Amino acid sequence: MIERRALIAGVLAAPARAAGLADFTLARLEGGPLPLREFAGRALLIVNTASFCGYTPQYTGLQRLHDRFEARGLTVLGVPSNDFQQESTSNQAIREFCDGMFGITFPMAALSHVRGPQALPLFQWLAREAGGPPRWNFHKYLVARDGLRPRGFATQIEPGSREMLRAVETVLA
Repeated sequence: MIERRALIAGVLAAPARAAGLADFTLARLEGGPLPLREFAGRALLIVNTASFCGYTPQYTGLQRLHDRFEARGLTVLGVPSNDFQQESTSNQAIREFCDGMFGITFPMAALSHVRGPQALPLFQWLAREAGGPPRWNFHKYLVARDGLRPRGFATQIEPGSREMLRAVETVLA
């Protein structure tokens, strides 16, 4: 029953002492659970996104990165958040925006909190393990294939930057 209530609220909680990425489940943008164990053995680039931000054009770079490295084991995962007041409050509107403006094909979680006391358990774990919570939209966390070693990247680090490409190549090696 707790799991069902948490899913209705948009998120399934993780264990208090999560051991890694596979311990978390999010809600899908389209509805239903998104267990991160589905991505076992893959590297994940988890990004808190927003539709109405100066960094929103990074969606293009994120999709390119996903397309370029998906076959080698990288999945980009978007997590829309209105924590900085620059996102729609409707999952359907977010999906329509992402599809219509950017042709997003990578998985997207439901609208969620990514910082503060209401942050998703996943983002609490990422903040603890990878240098702190997002300071703005399009903060990125790259998690190695083992699901245990996240690394944070500031908003200003573009998805196609040399630094990001080098980091992706490293976790995929």
